[in-house]
Amino acid sequence: MGILNTLLGAVTWWNGGTLNTQLYTSRKGVRVGEDDQGNIFYQTKDGKRRWVMFNGEAEATRVGADWHGWLHHTYDTPPTETPMVHKPWQKPHVENLTGTALAYAPAGSIRQPQPAARRDYEAWSPE
Repeated sequence: MGILNTLLGAVTWWNGGTLNTQLYTSRKGVRVGEDDQGNIFYQTKDGKRRWVMFNGEAEATRVGADWHGWLHHTYDTPPTETPMVHKPWQKPHVENLTGTALAYAPAGSIRQPQPAARRDYEAWSPE
């Protein structure tokens, strides 16, 4: 299975990185850290370019706020050196679930098994 994943990652851009990205990373990348999902973050030696090699599907919403700020040069130091202070009311990062079976569906949605009965609606009937 390891060889299949390596070959799949070499020819598809949505599974980690392409062969070209892996070569660039091995030549010019300096590993900075890893997040809880296994995504690995790199930068060039001069620190001007920053990027992520995804562990699995390349989906931008899989990058948490801490690393997102570092990737976009909002923070100079990565979260491995200076962790962000989180408020007690902040929820942990969750990737975007739109388009999946786990996406939010409000009451009355056609995606709900049985639409909720509406008590605030009375059908109009002509006389």
